[in-house]
Amino acid sequence: MKVIDQYREEEAVEQCGGLLLHPGGGCEAVSRAVLAEHALEVSVNTVPTLRMVCTPDHLVDLVVGRLFTEGVVSAVDDIAEVYLCDQGSRASVLLDCRRADFSRAGIETVPTCCTGNRVYNQYFTSDSRPAAVVPIPWEPEWVFKAARAFAEDTPLHRATTGTHSCYLMIDGAIVVCREDLGRHNAFDKVVGAALRADIDLRNALVFSSGRLPVDMVMKAIRAGIPILATKAVPTDETIRLAREFGLTLICQARPDSVVVYNDPS
Repeated sequence: MKVIDQYREEEAVEQCGGLLLHPGGGCEAVSRAVLAEHALEVSVNTVPTLRMVCTPDHLVDLVVGRLFTEGVVSAVDDIAEVYLCDQGSRASVLLDCRRADFSRAGIETVPTCCTGNRVYNQYFTSDSRPAAVVPIPWEPEWVFKAARAFAEDTPLHRATTGTHSCYLMIDGAIVVCREDLGRHNAFDKVVGAALRADIDLRNALVFSSGRLPVDMVMKAIRAGIPILATKAVPTDETIRLAREFGLTLICQARPDSVVVYNDPS
């Protein structure tokens, strides 16, 4: 995969002024760190394909990860080239294989906590069933270690208290960490970074700060990630999917306790 990255990353944090009110009527001027919100338009094989709202960092990771976790590509080698413009507002992807028809009309909202995300055609829609995950042995200490790292906080969240974070671990070691204003984006950034670094996701544990609805769990299943953990909660449907596809699912992870909803290993 060839990467042409013209973008010089902008700061993901902005200082903004406000008025702090106190009970009884007192007030004072304050300055607070807030997340920068960025929009990225992505075309695939020259066809406008999706719009992502994100923090303005690790954008190539985000694009690569999104294409992979949504099943548009099955491997990083399916991507011939990623071009990112100097403003970071436009990414162009060329695939190295024949893909589905891009011409189908219709705009579909991407399920995400972030507003403004759009898919411009049905390229991301597939009825094909993903393969089951291949379970791997794991140690509870891996999850406790990720939970402790999360409790110690990540840089953007420490500055703004406004991000989701995601860790990728191999054999209990954190090898990639990414943050974003949306949990889906943070997940895709960490997966994209792993793919670009030739890290085998089939041996990975991914720890997310966010809730795990169906679309988040399906991302892990499509990526072949065997262990998915979160400090938050699942839904009944995500537990059912984890059991159906052999995904190890660990939730409500704290430095001193976790809840294991599925462990096929």
